[in-house]
Amino acid sequence: MTHDNITMPAAVRQELDLLLATIKRATTTDEAERGGIRAEGFVLGVERLKALQPASIEALYLVVEQSVELRVGELAAQA
Repeated sequence: MTHDNITMPAAVRQELDLLLATIKRATTTDEAERGGIRAEGFVLGVERLKALQPASIEALYLVVEQSVELRVGELAAQA
């Protein structure tokens, strides 16, 4: 899943892109998971501000979760 098709303010997209990039360049499982926690916290903030529709928020949570799972899987395969 990607967040490219989710309509959101530019500032939200920019910050989310930075958070997802942090997850993608994690060098350890712990780094990837910490990045995921931080990204989920950001999405929670967006949710609390009601900046996006509930379906979009749910999609963002899934994007973050899948990004972490993908990176953790990549790191495990390298070990």
